[in-house]
Amino acid sequence: MGAKTDEFNIYRQKMNERLLSAENNKVIKRIFNVDTIAYTEGILPVKTKEMLGLISSLVLRCDDCVRYHLIKCHENGLTEAELLELLGIANLVGGTIVIPHTRRAVEFWDDLTQQ
Repeated sequence: MGAKTDEFNIYRQKMNERLLSAENNKVIKRIFNVDTIAYTEGILPVKTKEMLGLISSLVLRCDDCVRYHLIKCHENGLTEAELLELLGIANLVGGTIVIPHTRRAVEFWDDLTQQ
């Protein structure tokens, strides 16, 4: 993993710990828990769920979510060929507004895979 990936992971962990450390923050804690449960193995494999999360994140234009799902997709064996096909679907569904997020996704993927 490259510097961008490390920086993202460190910041994400730090801020998640900050959010989850509050005693009276039941709603945030429950949302985080539902998110964790949703991406566990079920009828759909984890890899498929992460690919769906990646496409959704691209269409919704959330770069943090795109980075997170790229990491999870990579951990679950996503190939670059699969990624490029996913990016095509995301751009088809989301339109040309998704192109800048696609560029950043490929840049992050390259950092993640050290290309």
